[in-house]
Amino acid sequence: MEAQLDPMKDDLPLMANTSYMLVKHYILDLDVDFQSKVIEGIIVLFFETGSRYRKTSSTGKEGCQSQFDETCKIRASEPCHVPMTKVSACSSKTECNDFAICGKGEEDTSDKNGNHSNKEQTSGISSSKDCCDIENHGKKDFLLVLDCCDLSVLKVEEVDVAAVSGIEKFTRSAKLTDVSKELENLRNQIVHELVTLPADRWKEQLYYFTCCSQAPSCGELLFTTGAWSLEIRKSGIKTPTDFPHAIRIWYKTKPEGRSITWTTDQSGRPCVYTMGSPINNRALFPCQEPPVALSTWQASVRTAAGFVVLMSGENSAEPVHLREGILSWYYYVTMPMPASTFTIAVGCWQEVKQQSFTAAMQTNTEFSLPSSQADFRWHEEICGHVEYPCRFQNPAARLQAVIPYRVFAPCCLMEHCKEHLLQLIPQCLSAAYTTLGTHPFSRLDVLIVPSNFSSLGMASPHIIFLSQSVLPGGGHLCGTRLCHEIAHAWFGLAIGACDWTEEWLSEGFATFLEDVFWAKAQQLSHDEVKAQQELKALLRWRRLRDEVQNSEEELQVLRPKKESTGELSESGASIVKHGLKAEKIFMQVHYLKGYFLLRSLARTTGEASYLASLRKFVHKFHGQLVLSQDFLCMLLEDIPGQKESGLTVESIFQNWLDTSGIPKPLLEEGETWKECQLVQQVSGEVTKWIQTNQRIRKSGKKKRKQDEVIFQKLLPDQLVLLLETLLEEKTLCPRTLQSLEKTYQLQEQDAEVRHRWCELVIKQKYVPGYGDVEKFLREDQAMGVYLYGELMVNEDAKQQELAHKCFAAAREHMDVSSAKVVAEMLF
Repeated sequence: MEAQLDPMKDDLPLMANTSYMLVKHYILDLDVDFQSKVIEGIIVLFFETGSRYRKTSSTGKEGCQSQFDETCKIRASEPCHVPMTKVSACSSKTECNDFAICGKGEEDTSDKNGNHSNKEQTSGISSSKDCCDIENHGKKDFLLVLDCCDLSVLKVEEVDVAAVSGIEKFTRSAKLTDVSKELENLRNQIVHELVTLPADRWKEQLYYFTCCSQAPSCGELLFTTGAWSLEIRKSGIKTPTDFPHAIRIWYKTKPEGRSITWTTDQSGRPCVYTMGSPINNRALFPCQEPPVALSTWQASVRTAAGFVVLMSGENSAEPVHLREGILSWYYYVTMPMPASTFTIAVGCWQEVKQQSFTAAMQTNTEFSLPSSQADFRWHEEICGHVEYPCRFQNPAARLQAVIPYRVFAPCCLMEHCKEHLLQLIPQCLSAAYTTLGTHPFSRLDVLIVPSNFSSLGMASPHIIFLSQSVLPGGGHLCGTRLCHEIAHAWFGLAIGACDWTEEWLSEGFATFLEDVFWAKAQQLSHDEVKAQQELKALLRWRRLRDEVQNSEEELQVLRPKKESTGELSESGASIVKHGLKAEKIFMQVHYLKGYFLLRSLARTTGEASYLASLRKFVHKFHGQLVLSQDFLCMLLEDIPGQKESGLTVESIFQNWLDTSGIPKPLLEEGETWKECQLVQQVSGEVTKWIQTNQRIRKSGKKKRKQDEVIFQKLLPDQLVLLLETLLEEKTLCPRTLQSLEKTYQLQEQDAEVRHRWCELVIKQKYVPGYGDVEKFLREDQAMGVYLYGELMVNEDAKQQELAHKCFAAAREHMDVSSAKVVAEMLF
């Protein structure tokens, strides 16, 4: 039997047997109930037979063992196009309506929500190994394994897609010979024809997916649920080829399920959102979690009037009134994506309406292609991914510098969003377009999530979650974080990692590009860009140095599976190394080491050539999954004389990706940033403060008139460095700290600055600042975890009392991983 769910366990299992059957499309039909804190409904999954039954791998191993030209072609996902005559997407004879095409209607669900069985069925299956003997075909029933955790599965049934009116057009090429299997073969043939429709027929495809999802059942399937999976079989079916390719699962979530967070927003209204937790979406719906399982989806979500449903979807959904007090929202996605990228947020959000100047920017979204992008025009002709309606092939999309966007927030934060966020979005989107070209996604929603959100931001297709912590203190932190999340549209979403242990392919790139985008958004001069980026590099180097000194060595390795990275078991299952380590969520090593590697490569090639290589990489690999060597091989090919210099994929693995600690090349570079003008300016200010502190100490309690010291105005990143440097001082007098807070108005600064101020308050036991610490722990939970440890380590009674008080107030709504880490610090 499977091991029980243990959030502190090391490795996350990805159980789905994707090599045997691969989900191509999901349809979710859900009700959100805030009273019971349950999402309930059905999900219909449409399958293709997996790669092991359609073709044999030349290597005998599945996964992404790619080398540049043989990169991860998303096995088991290649469409098999069948010529068909053009038909109307809607037929007057069909019983389905057109909501799948226009996105504004809704199907009748009155027959779906009654008479659910409350008793979980079980087939008595003990394990997939016992019940699915693939090596000895035909001996035992085939077992479909889906990733699933903390879900109540009520019923699983086969869908009779052949009963759909007008579906006959998808049976023309069926060659049915075995009468006993005729219906089963017919249904699977229909699904095959449907999932392999050409991209230009996507509206028709969504329409018929919807019709099929509403088709009657043709028999219940046996199933059992374990700690990590849902296992399904049909008696007498021995192979994936004969297993039903369209199944319907009736289920409901559990309030404690770790894929979604039930909480209240900053205005005290109930809300729920997906959290991108270590277990991804398997506690939201049964799915296939391995990255190779790329699929499209549609979702209809019903909830009480007054709530807004936001989701990763290509359309900006408008609510439909079903009955009194109930609204329905419908979204769809036509670009195949991992199920882990599906995101939903339901709450009493309000749209922050565009100011006149930002509205003008948004409507004027077509620009001439920047000259810097001329070097990759030739790539526009060819896409290497499976067929879908790709924006890189769309001439209008290629000229769209600012995609349509909306901002949502609780009512109490509307003004904060208007102050900075609204005007920053078009600037950052335009900067990203100027750097990388075509936006992979057609639109963007930005949501300010509740205060218990465990990071500063999270990017999903078509939607970005931002922490409230990015809003105060001017636009710097808001802008840089927005740039970081926008960068994920290309690196992390449009281009994914074959193996989730290679997080640096997402986070390292987003961290590097955050600086590039932000510099363009601010329209800085070359010298200003260089100075700001060297200051940022120093801050990140200090952070990396501290992290490697205070974390487990095995968690500092960017490729923990090394030469096994990308390999899957025969069934397609795998693990995410260290995926369940709670402390890993708060580590930045993948961000920082990845950033420094990319920065080092950029210096080697030259910025212009390097950005050209990034654009080339985007155009070659968008819509696909990659390994580290895919990027590195392509980049090194463009560097003249790289072999003579000793710069190889192997040397990069050895120095940067496969070892713990600070990479050797980076150790040699650490001192250079101290010569930067912005850093030198901070050094001068630090000297002034140390001298001021010494004078205050010598004067004792006498308030002698001091010679007035003129302190220079500092940028937010300079303030961070100033406070970090002052943290290294053994003692700072209360009057020095009071003067420091007043000089820079630290309570009004952004969260990065205030975090350092709180550290200083705690270290120096500056009691007048304890209110700032309490406020930070309450309102900036995305960044406050580390402060709990600082409050405890001093063994000061007042500070420990403060830590316990803040934790007691926040614990009920705190992110599960955050709460576990803090509890270990406190108890």
